[in-house]
Order: sequence, then C-alpha cells, then structure tokens
Amino acid sequence: MGIPLVMLFLPTIHPVKSAGPAPKQEMRASWISTVANIDMKPGMTKTKYTAWAKSTIQMLEKKNFNTVIFQVKPTSDALYPSKLAPWSHYITGQKQGTDPGYDPLQIMLDTAHQHGMELHAWMNPYRVTMPSQGLEDLASNHIANQQPDWVVQHGQQYYLDPGIPGVQAYLVETVKELVTNYDVDAVHMDDYFYPGADFADQKTYKQYGSEFANIGDWRRHNVNQLVEDINLNIKAIKPWVQFGISPTGIYRNQTDDPTGSATNGNAHYDSLFADSRQWIQKGSIDYITPQIYWSRPLTVASYTVLLDWWSRQVETQALVHPVHLYIGMADYKVNNNFDTAWDNPRELPEQILENRANGITEGQMHFTLRDILKNRLGYSAIIDEEIYNTKALTPATPWNGAHQPKKPSNVEVDKQGKTVTITIDNKKRTDAKKYVIYRFEGNKTGDYRNPKNIVGVIYDQNGTASFTDRNIDPDKRYTYGVTSVSHTGVESKDAKEKKTKK
Repeated sequence: MGIPLVMLFLPTIHPVKSAGPAPKQEMRASWISTVANIDMKPGMTKTKYTAWAKSTIQMLEKKNFNTVIFQVKPTSDALYPSKLAPWSHYITGQKQGTDPGYDPLQIMLDTAHQHGMELHAWMNPYRVTMPSQGLEDLASNHIANQQPDWVVQHGQQYYLDPGIPGVQAYLVETVKELVTNYDVDAVHMDDYFYPGADFADQKTYKQYGSEFANIGDWRRHNVNQLVEDINLNIKAIKPWVQFGISPTGIYRNQTDDPTGSATNGNAHYDSLFADSRQWIQKGSIDYITPQIYWSRPLTVASYTVLLDWWSRQVETQALVHPVHLYIGMADYKVNNNFDTAWDNPRELPEQILENRANGITEGQMHFTLRDILKNRLGYSAIIDEEIYNTKALTPATPWNGAHQPKKPSNVEVDKQGKTVTITIDNKKRTDAKKYVIYRFEGNKTGDYRNPKNIVGVIYDQNGTASFTDRNIDPDKRYTYGVTSVSHTGVESKDAKEKKTKK
C-alpha cells in the first residue's frame, strides 16, 4: 500500500467511546502483502505453505475477521499459474518465473472458504518492478520484456504506461483469466496508479490524448477507462464477483477544490491521477476503501475529517448503484510513527467505533497481516475483546443480483460429547453460495438479527456443507438455525432449524 505524505500535526483530545452492539454485517478484512515478502516467507514447500495458509486463516477466523485480501499480482507477475504473467519471485525467492510446484492462490482460496471467509484477489496493475529490481530481473515472458515499448522508468522503478491502449487491453485480459479460473469473491486494486506528475508519458499523450485539454485529465480518463473495463468484464464472466479499490485517503484538498476535504496532504486526484469520485458516481466499483492512514488529532489530515468526507461521497455521489464504504486502517502505524497519537493503544480501536457510529461506513480493512500479529501495545487484543467480539457477515451487494435464496433443503445435527456437527444437504437447490449457522440454547430459537447467535459461516460444496461447533456445553440442549446466503450476500428470509438431543 502507498504511504501518503503529510507535514505536521497538533494533538487534540478526543473522548473515549464505548463499544455499542456490533453490527451483523461488517467488513473485517486483513490485507496479506506478498510484495517484498512483507507477510509471506519465500521458498516454502507446498506442505509448509499450506500449513502457513491454514494457521493464518484460523487465526483471523478466531479474531472474527471475515475476509482476506491476498496480493496475487504484485509486480505484473502472478502467485498462480498464468498464461499472461510469470510466476512471482516472491513465492519462491528465486528468479521470477520459477514454478513453486503448487498453486498458492488456490490453496489460500480453498482455506479461506473452508473457514467461511471471503478472498479478494489483490492486484497492482501498472507496477513492473520494485526499487531494488531492474528489468534484467524479469522473466523472459514478463510483459515488460514482450512489450518493451509499454514500459516507462519512473525514479528507481518501472511501470506499464497506462495511456497505451494495448496496456489497458492486457490488464483486462489478466483480470479475465483470474476471474474465469478462480472462485474469488472479489478483485481488489490498491492505490498505485500513475506514480507521479512527472511520469514520462508525454509521447504517449501526444499520440493518444489529442481530445484532452491537458495531460492530467487524459491520465485520469485512462485510469477511469481501465476501472470501468475491468468491472464490466468481471461482471460479464461472474456477475456476483465484486470489484473494489483502495485509493489513498485524500481525494483533493479544499485549497485546490472547494468540494475536497479540509486537509493538506497528497491528493490522489492530482498526484496519482485517480478520480475516485468518478468511480463512485458511475458505479464502476462495488466498494471503495480509502486508506485513511492518519490519526484523529492530526490536523493536516484528520481521520475524523476524512471519514466524514468519504461518507458524504458514497451517500450523495453513488448515482448508478450503492457503493460500500470500507476504511483502510493503519495497523502498521501503531506505536511506530512520529505522530504520538499512535502511541495510544486505543487510537485505532476508537477509529473503528467512529466508523460504526457514522452510520454509512460498513467495515474496515487492516494493513497489514504482520502488524495484526505483532499486536503492538495490545491494540489488536482490544479490538478482539471489545469490538470484533461477535462474528459478522460481509455486506451484501444486491445490485449484482437481488435474488433471495430459499433456506437449506435439509439440515441434520449430531451431538457427540463436546461437539455438534451440522450437516447441510442442499442439492435440491442451487442458489446458495454459503450458509450461516446460528445457535440458541434450549428448544426455542432466538433473534436471528443478533450476531451473538452466529457460530459459523461455511461455503457450499456442490450442494452440501458441514460445520462442527466445538464450543458447547455437553449438558445442554441447543437449537440450530441455518440460513442460505446467495452469491451476492443476500440471506434467506427463513432458517432451517434443528434441535440437538440431550
């Protein structure tokens, strides 16, 4: 993810908020960064990689997260077998193009779904190299070697030129390949667009941008066109697969645009040529996750100010269909930043409470996995104990398909000592993507709206599914209710209910 630049801060005092009832639907995601092996060690065997994927997903499931954003295309390469890109250097630690002998994406995807979690496939569209790499480090079948005229050097890195029509077509094809071959829940793009105003694309602008009055508008058009084309092609293949983008936290500052935010930091409209408000207006994304990587007291880019600004955008600018607003959280800054507000273990937890309180934000995405695991100052434990203390379903996208599925055809429960196994047979119906397992003490059901009653989520496997509840009192009776959830997250009106025997 990009780390935006701001200049100075003046601390102010914010009251401590108390955690109210947790919402039943809330995005709770962790980015899993593979670039530079931030969150994933290189050179793992299939057995070790599978064990790492399982332990990672199980840890996040225990913390009541419901989504992983897995970086599968960090530098125009791939963490899966692709006909369009070489194997990523970051999976093997060897030369780019080296086959690890297994499919990292498929293993992570299967593991996530086995534990009821979504997987969003994260791609960096234009980046070719990191600063430590040169073109000589690329595999022979890398697009930069096949199409050298598409590549532009910017600083110590190389990028694909977004203004070349062939680049756009190639990037769309890579997404089509990914969505066709994998049962991902979403495609996710982050904040790397044009790398700066001094990007050396004047020749491309002269060739393709004659209808635009200035190079900035042309660049933004190029990004907008790619976003729209990716979304249209995703929906043509699998209408339920979401497309989301996580831009930097500032769209524009009020000093440059009266409709911008009361901030004074790098604005992605002006510096990265990403017109994120246009994506909201045109409905070319399903969710937007601005990376509001600053504290609440930071006056030049206050978290609270930006949260309110983005909330107004999705509330007023979504002209085609609603767009979910999630917030990118700066877990990496806790006890690790010049801004002393991050030395307060409750800064980030209270940001989450602000998200909930504003009534528009529908969840969070945390950057990044290793920082969640580090739990500096105990901040992550606070989230576990006080905020993410019940399970939550991922928000639905009914604009991608509003059909409400029927409850499962048949549900059986088998109580054996300290466990109950719930078996779902839904072969008579084909409209369920996953199932939600509710548990109530005694012979009666309770409130299906209360997330405290959710004990698990499980993905459908060709009309069947099985879930084991390992957190019961063997001396009590329980009533389980199972609902169906459509591919777009719409839950069935009714539940199939079954009681255990004492």
